[in-house]
Amino acid sequence: MNEKILFSLIFVAGVFISSISQIILKKSAEKSYPNKIREYLNFRVIFAYIIFFAATLCSILAYTKIPLSLGPILESSGYFFVAVLSYLFLKEKISVKKMFGLAVIIIGIIIYAV
Repeated sequence: MNEKILFSLIFVAGVFISSISQIILKKSAEKSYPNKIREYLNFRVIFAYIIFFAATLCSILAYTKIPLSLGPILESSGYFFVAVLSYLFLKEKISVKKMFGLAVIIIGIIIYAV
């Protein structure tokens, strides 16, 4: 496998991990806590930040082999991941406008990558 493709996939995996972390933080924010400290120091929040750290490590590793100009393009795939994960886990609707926007993002990623 081409090295650039492999490290691009590592970068996208990091974006996916980051999207999962965002969903966990949103689920945590929906709950009520007895005090502010418990709001920020609970298992979900701590776990979400740990996997954010893992996503950062994926980005750092990927940037060793992919061009800096490719990073923001691949990072935009996070919009797609968050929309799909929000639909699956938060039961949020995906409107026609949102679907169109996500399609434009995906097409842009494909055009740039080719």
